[in-house]
Amino acid sequence: MRVVRGSATLDRPPRRAVLTIGNFDGIHIGHRAILRTVTERAAALDGEAVVYTFDPHPRKVLQGDQAPGLLTTTEQKLELLEAAGIDLVILEPFTPEFARTPPEVFVRESVHRRVSPREVYVGYDFHFGRDREGSMRTLTELGPRLGFAVTIVPEVTIAGRDVSSTRIRERLAAGEVEEAALLLGRPYAVRGRVVDGDRRGRLLGFPTANLAAETEVLPGNGVYAGRVRLLDDPPPGAPAGAPARGACFGAVTNVGRRPTFKPDDPPLAEAHLLDFEGDLYGRRVDVTFQCRLREERRFPGPEALREQIGRDVEEARRRLANGTGA
Repeated sequence: MRVVRGSATLDRPPRRAVLTIGNFDGIHIGHRAILRTVTERAAALDGEAVVYTFDPHPRKVLQGDQAPGLLTTTEQKLELLEAAGIDLVILEPFTPEFARTPPEVFVRESVHRRVSPREVYVGYDFHFGRDREGSMRTLTELGPRLGFAVTIVPEVTIAGRDVSSTRIRERLAAGEVEEAALLLGRPYAVRGRVVDGDRRGRLLGFPTANLAAETEVLPGNGVYAGRVRLLDDPPPGAPAGAPARGACFGAVTNVGRRPTFKPDDPPLAEAHLLDFEGDLYGRRVDVTFQCRLREERRFPGPEALREQIGRDVEEARRRLANGTGA
């Protein structure tokens, strides 16, 4: 997959482009329906499947600190787009100046002149341009005049409600990671680097990898079963047998403030890897959340906490083995 930073940097329009435009935060099953249509149509036309998206997310520019957290980093989003079969991603820098672009100018200059698509597919709630003035109607009126067909892909619904990034954030905040996985089409993953902590888990007999999260949204406080996947190679000087890039381990992950010891700390994620010895300091990982085991709570002391973690580990092994989260 090719990634270009801004439509203005394209040296030529892609070949018989089939295009979709949007933010695609999370790459949930609604997004996947659009991407699947785009890749299938591109294959039928012997063309290129193209995604036009924005970085940073427009809400980060327009709303600042009031913008909701993102479900995926740009790196994660690009990996998911590549896995979906996209040939080209145009990663448009979103600036206050770009935000003032009138909808018709965006369609004529950025879309028609630079990408020259044969077909364009967008979601049912698509808006674009200055103050989100552009709508599906704008695009469907301009497209035929400029020589490309426009198709609105209908919403995907689960349990009578449309699938959206907002709904996924709500389910994650409630700790309902199983429902979030249904909406995403995969378990939710938080990406980050393993950093040094207070090493209290090691003293309890359950060492943890403390995550400096790059992904902005953590699930609600609680204890979860899932997996940890390594994203990089062992550093120079690492012990022999250090796990390689791509190694994956079952895990029990606590998200919260560690109320038994440090109830006033900000929330963090720390994962105990099953059947692993060693340390992962400095390594980048994805921590996935398959199911919630229990709420986070305060224990009377270290021994009670140790016993509960032991039960959590056994429960996580059982749930991960049957693959259902039940």
